[in-house]
Amino acid sequence: MTPTQRRIAHCMVRRAADAPFLSSVELAELAGVSQPSVTRFAVALGFDGYPALRRHLREVAPTDKPGDTGSYNEYQQAVQAEIDNLRRLAAVLADPSPVSEAGRLLAASRPLPVLGLRAATAQAAGFSYFARKVHPDVRLLDEGGTMLADRIDAAVRAGASALLCFALPRHPREVVDALDYARTAGLTVVTVADSAFAPVAHHTDLLLPAPVGTGLAFDTACAPMLLGRVLLEAMCDALPDAQARLEEFDAGAAARGLFVE
Repeated sequence: MTPTQRRIAHCMVRRAADAPFLSSVELAELAGVSQPSVTRFAVALGFDGYPALRRHLREVAPTDKPGDTGSYNEYQQAVQAEIDNLRRLAAVLADPSPVSEAGRLLAASRPLPVLGLRAATAQAAGFSYFARKVHPDVRLLDEGGTMLADRIDAAVRAGASALLCFALPRHPREVVDALDYARTAGLTVVTVADSAFAPVAHHTDLLLPAPVGTGLAFDTACAPMLLGRVLLEAMCDALPDAQARLEEFDAGAAARGLFVE
C-alpha cells in the first residue's frame, strides 16, 4: 500500500464499528486525506468504487449502527470508544496463539529489553515493573538518543534473544530505527502497536495490535495497557519459576512492610 492507502486502512481499522456507515467524504476527513484518495483506495482493493467497498463491509461484517450517543458528553463518548476498543481486543484474542508465542519469546530472552518512547513510555514502564517480579533481568529502554543503540548492543552481548516494544502514535522515527537496529543485531522483535498498519509493522517479527482512543485531545491507551498485562500472563505461563518468584517477592514485601494493608 502507498502511505495514503495505509492511512485510510489504519483509520478504517480504528473506526471499525463506524466504517460500514461512513461516506467517502467522512472517511476522508477522519483519515486526513482527499475524497478521491478514498475512491482510489477502494478501486485498489478490487471494488468498483467506495460504495461497493462499503456494501461489502456491511455484508461480511454485519454491525448494528452505533447506538444513539447524542445525549453523551465528550467525556462519556471517549469512554464508550475505549469500551469498543476493548471489545475489539477481546475479539482478536479469540486466537491466543500469537500472544502465547510472544510470551515464550519474552520468557526465553535473558535479559529482556523493553522499549517504549514518548507516548509509549508509560506502557513500557508498567510492563517492566511487573515483569521484574517474575523475570530475572528486564531492561527498560525509555530514552532515545545515541545511547539507545548502545543499550541494545549491551543487551545482545548479555544474551538477549528478543525485544518487546510498545509503539503508540505519534510514532517516533527513533523507534523505527531502533527496531531495525535490534533485528540487525539478531533480536526477535515483538511489538504492541495501535494497529496492524502502524509504521512499525514492517520492522517487527510479531506484531500484536491494540487500538487507541482518539476522541480526546490526547490519545487514550486502555487496550494497549491491557494487552501488556495479557502478555505478562503469557510470559508467566512460560516461566516455570514465575509463581515461586512471586511468592518470594510477597514474602520479602511483607517482611519489609513495603505495602500499607
